[in-house]
Amino acid sequence: MAVVLGLSACATSEGPRPAPVAAPPAPAAGVLAPPAALRVEGVPPLDPAVLAPIQRYSQVLGHGVADWHPLQREMLVSHRLPGASTAQLFRLRSPLGALEPLTSGPDPVGNGRWEPRQGRFIVFARGTGGDEVFQLFRLDPDTLATTQITPGGQRHEFGAWLPSTAQVLYTSVPLDRTAAGGTRADVTTTLSVVDPMKPEQRRAIAELPGGGWDGIEVSPDETRVAITRYVSATRSEVWLLRLADGQRQQLLPAAGETVVASHFSAGWTPDGQSIFVVSDRASEFRELMRLDLATPAPAGLKRLTAHIPWDVADGDLAPGSGLLALTVNVDGRDELRLLDPATGAERALPAATRLSTGSVGALRTHRRTGELALVNSGARAPAQVLSLDPKTGAVQAWTQPYTPAGLDLASLPDPEIVRWKSFDGRTISGILYLPPARFTGKRPVYMSVHGGPEAQSKLGWKGRLNYLTQELGVAVFEPNVRGSSGYGKTFLNLDNGRLREDSVKDMGTAIDWMTTHPRLDAKRVVVAGGSYGGYMALAASVRLADRIAGAASTVGISNFVTFLERTESYRRDLRRVEYGDERDPAMRAFLESISPLNLSDKISKPLLVAQGKNDPRVPWTESEQIVRKLQARNSPVWYLLADNEGHGFSRRENADFYFATLVKFLQDTVLK
Repeated sequence: MAVVLGLSACATSEGPRPAPVAAPPAPAAGVLAPPAALRVEGVPPLDPAVLAPIQRYSQVLGHGVADWHPLQREMLVSHRLPGASTAQLFRLRSPLGALEPLTSGPDPVGNGRWEPRQGRFIVFARGTGGDEVFQLFRLDPDTLATTQITPGGQRHEFGAWLPSTAQVLYTSVPLDRTAAGGTRADVTTTLSVVDPMKPEQRRAIAELPGGGWDGIEVSPDETRVAITRYVSATRSEVWLLRLADGQRQQLLPAAGETVVASHFSAGWTPDGQSIFVVSDRASEFRELMRLDLATPAPAGLKRLTAHIPWDVADGDLAPGSGLLALTVNVDGRDELRLLDPATGAERALPAATRLSTGSVGALRTHRRTGELALVNSGARAPAQVLSLDPKTGAVQAWTQPYTPAGLDLASLPDPEIVRWKSFDGRTISGILYLPPARFTGKRPVYMSVHGGPEAQSKLGWKGRLNYLTQELGVAVFEPNVRGSSGYGKTFLNLDNGRLREDSVKDMGTAIDWMTTHPRLDAKRVVVAGGSYGGYMALAASVRLADRIAGAASTVGISNFVTFLERTESYRRDLRRVEYGDERDPAMRAFLESISPLNLSDKISKPLLVAQGKNDPRVPWTESEQIVRKLQARNSPVWYLLADNEGHGFSRRENADFYFATLVKFLQDTVLK
């Protein structure tokens, strides 16, 4: 069972665009030079000496788990080698064994799947330059030869294997760049099947209306799939689709039901008579349920985790043990739970189980042995791949995080979950990372707001941000303002539509709370974020200009109307449900009235803006237009535009230069 809990936030049509940024002149001697694909404006000279200490933290490297080999006790893992630019796939034949590289190149590869019968080949997805126009490839693990198995010009996503034939089910959506006029009024998702050894024989199974189709789960007899249609963060549907002819039937909500809730397909029972689903239809939180296909909902639904007052986040069925392995998001920490799949009764983790106090995720079950692969991470260590025998509780390390010599991660402090009352009396929470005690006096604050907005800042490894706390004495604070996931569907809806700026008010009350904290300086706050968090940073620049020292926006929305008009069409309707429909005149006027671009005259504090040119979610014009407007009135703005990035900086060299710029920005705004 692979539980799919939603799509990422913001989404690119080209549209009219400002003139491109001119290439910068060569830097002077003794000045840190930007990577070749990174254009820089307004940034003062950076000292090259700052890069080495920053890289001590950026070179702390963990691992991700992608898949088990179907026959052997070996794994596919993802990892960025020390000094490499991007993460790639590796073969790991034994616990703590040597990593054998399988993929390479300038673009990252994070996931891959073994051919499910004998492990003859691997299928993986890769885009170009951050464009997220993913293509599927077949990889020969012995020769490393790759063959593209999907046609270009569309965005494809791996769905599932048909195990008996080793065929791949995948979805495809068209792109605005291939449409006449550069935009599409209507979007469909195509579900197809392909034999990776004969890609020319691919076959379309069904045309599905709109985008948001995901979470494909194949029935045991391989005649049907359960599939999720994602409409919004609080509304999604589960459908049953026949593979022979593409005929489909909506299962949840069932015919005649008026319930508006999230429903996600999550796997089948071995007899094929029932499916597992994750839904918040019965409570504030997403629960694991089982649906008897012969009995329509609600009568056919059985709640399995009603006793857990938190969201079920991920899961997998361990066939050799008869257990469901789940992770549950408990106040920002993902915890492992083992359940009886028939009754939902929890099974205590065996006494031999030893996991760190951090979060657990990426559950993958070996289909022959029932052994569970997972990643475990915390504030003092990045992701480590482990295996767990559900029967005995024995845990074995498969990877060891890489830490540069001389860096003591054990000295990193534990984060704190803090809470305060917002403007309307509602309790808001956040995660606080304090500097070591050697930094005396009240400390400046880097307030980092997550994207989404239907996302959540969680406890875990913070990478480069540890440099801020450990070396600069800057506190890192991550508020989970209203609209964040993990705290129930009512909380999730509190920023929708015309309630958008209530989340901005939550940031203001967070600064109020800082005045009561003995170690935080509420007069030295920089608000930062990416994607929707980038909008929050821009909104803070406008609405909280007298309360903050500066802001840093990465791939941020500066105008909701232009964002909705130019974001890729396969994401547009999903975003309209969250932000409002710009085609409605009244809503359009409201969105224009709250957009930072139209209020930029209120921005009085320095602003740092970073953007990927190939971003398919928040088009680069969102950053470009506010930078140009601020430059026109000589307002201080620093700008980084990467020609080879998309929705954020994934390449190490770009990310390191951005962080060096951020350090200089903090030095100039809150560390003088």
